[in-house]
Amino acid sequence: MRLRTVTRTQGNNRALKEGRVTPKGFDLVFEEVPVLVDGFRRMVRGLEFDVCEMAMTTYLCAKAHGVPFTALPIFLVRGFHHGAIVCAPEAGVREPKDLEGRKVGVNRGYTVTTGVWARGVLQDEYGVDLSAVIWAPSGDEHVAEYRPPANVEPLPPGSDLAGLLATGELAAAVGVNAGPPDLLPLIPDATEAGFASLRDRGHYPVNHLVVVRDDLLAAHPGLATDVFDAFAEAKNLYVDELRRDAIEAPTPADRMYRRVMEITGADPLPYGIAPNRVVIDELIGHATRQGILDTRPEVESLFAESTVDLSA
Repeated sequence: MRLRTVTRTQGNNRALKEGRVTPKGFDLVFEEVPVLVDGFRRMVRGLEFDVCEMAMTTYLCAKAHGVPFTALPIFLVRGFHHGAIVCAPEAGVREPKDLEGRKVGVNRGYTVTTGVWARGVLQDEYGVDLSAVIWAPSGDEHVAEYRPPANVEPLPPGSDLAGLLATGELAAAVGVNAGPPDLLPLIPDATEAGFASLRDRGHYPVNHLVVVRDDLLAAHPGLATDVFDAFAEAKNLYVDELRRDAIEAPTPADRMYRRVMEITGADPLPYGIAPNRVVIDELIGHATRQGILDTRPEVESLFAESTVDLSA
């Protein structure tokens, strides 16, 4: 069986994509999508792939609207989002609470995972009343059926978040990838703030997981477990390289995972529900409070049944 698969090459899946790890009973035929979020959209709207990396809140929203794929607890990407919020010096935003009563841009859709986690940080660590902020996404949502809450006011198509920050129309923005060099992070020393959050409250966000089409899971009862095992084997090779400091040209992600390992003394990329239940619950809570989910799902209901007790 050959499964059309989309996942961005990174340390924890590199051995799988390079063929050093061979799945049992099937082949993963990898397709490269230059802009990964386009792959998310194609999967959500057209089920174009058999196995696909997916942003976690995109998955939560898609699952709530009946898209027929199901996640495996393979958490490919993690990271901190304290540095995702920027503002212009002249915006008069001295602290996060100053965003209340103002309009804040969001790169792409309101439901993007970075935005959800960044808003969660503002609420949990800085006491921002998220309902008192107007959130202004610059694009539409992957899940076309989703309807945002009343304090979400999409910007006109083609809007430039950096330009709107410069003119003062936006007080801040989440996820701006490029812009004038004078844009400032809202949270000072954001990198260290993220690691402090990990130390102080165990905050360690999950960003991406893996989904498989439901028809394939139904037709092949052992598929979910076999896919999990293949990704886990590749990840364990990567974590061993991190432990031995054996990566010749480390990426920013490699360095972040090394730092997490130093802080926690544990695997920085645990797979499975059990070692990630707290952070999954945290994200579900944010998505519910932020109006992305109408009801709070049980964690186990989000994952293929044969994988709920797996860990790696």
